[in-house]
Amino acid sequence: MIRKGLLLLLPMLGLYWNTSYGQYLKPGFDPKEYADMLAMCFLTADTPWTNKVAPPDDSKLIYRSKESGLHNRWDLWTYHGKVAVICIRGTVGNKESWMENFHAGMIPAIGTFHLNDSTNFKYRFARDSNAYVHVGWTLAVASMGADIVAKIKDCYKQGIHEYIITGHSQGGAISFLLRSYLEYIDDPAFPKDIIIKTYSSAAPKPGNLYYAYDYDFITRNGWGFRIVNTRDWVPEAPFSLQTTRDFNNPNPFQYVKKSLRKQSIPVRLVLSYMYGRLDNSSKRASRRMQRVLGKRLYGMVKKTLPEYKLPTLVQSHNYSPAGVPIILAPTADYDSRFPFDGKNVFVHHAYDPYRYLLEADYMK
Repeated sequence: MIRKGLLLLLPMLGLYWNTSYGQYLKPGFDPKEYADMLAMCFLTADTPWTNKVAPPDDSKLIYRSKESGLHNRWDLWTYHGKVAVICIRGTVGNKESWMENFHAGMIPAIGTFHLNDSTNFKYRFARDSNAYVHVGWTLAVASMGADIVAKIKDCYKQGIHEYIITGHSQGGAISFLLRSYLEYIDDPAFPKDIIIKTYSSAAPKPGNLYYAYDYDFITRNGWGFRIVNTRDWVPEAPFSLQTTRDFNNPNPFQYVKKSLRKQSIPVRLVLSYMYGRLDNSSKRASRRMQRVLGKRLYGMVKKTLPEYKLPTLVQSHNYSPAGVPIILAPTADYDSRFPFDGKNVFVHHAYDPYRYLLEADYMK
């Protein structure tokens, strides 16, 4: 009787789930599905583009979170009566939201994050201890994670077992880490038989190559995509720098000094000098990026979040893309439709160019 009463109540709350047998989500890139996710991202973006597009058919916004962290927010949608969509908002027009992007020091993908005196966020984003991630977007997951997990548990109790995680720009970057967090979450009450598909739109790089390997593995066979307009500069961020520390072991750089000792003294001196100049300069640049984008940005973030404690940074800044790439290649008329006016550096990052190329490249 209780279950029957709950199911009768759900439609009045906008929470009707079609619990009939059969899986709705399918592996592989679905252009129409991504088009709907893109619309959801911009409908509630809280930017000048907000409310510019119509909501997807057979969808409904049923929950909007409070702002947390550095102005992070996420929305919960119903989609075709069978799927819940977790849509993560991107950067908004204030300095704190932008600081999250630039707070780009790398931290281990396994650890504990002290957001405030009541939140020690235990996380795991990968199996490999060599995997590192962006500290600012980890802060975002730490601030929203408990709320998202609670809502997934509620949806599961109501019969929804299929989920799409999506976001555009900063929201796309966070969507990677959220997907990884849910894969490895240390919570016996979290449902283990759910299906998750991820569309990370116009997303920057979330972590290093070993994180990307792990993400691509857990979403293998068509369950995790990054969609990129090749004119858009945002997916090329953050700055990335590879040093000899970032290579897999074993690698030939481990044995450089030993190999050089076998050379004649003149050859050894020349090669040692050349190798040292290249190796040391790249390592210095990596340390500088960690210092500026990690520690100095931490000082700025702490003014907004005074109880936040900076995790231990790693000596790496080797950011790498993750997810199966879906490339939106400009058409012959693209540049005339979306010309750069010398000021709008986000002209290729907005809804219209992404939707236009999606239709031109995948929906004809």
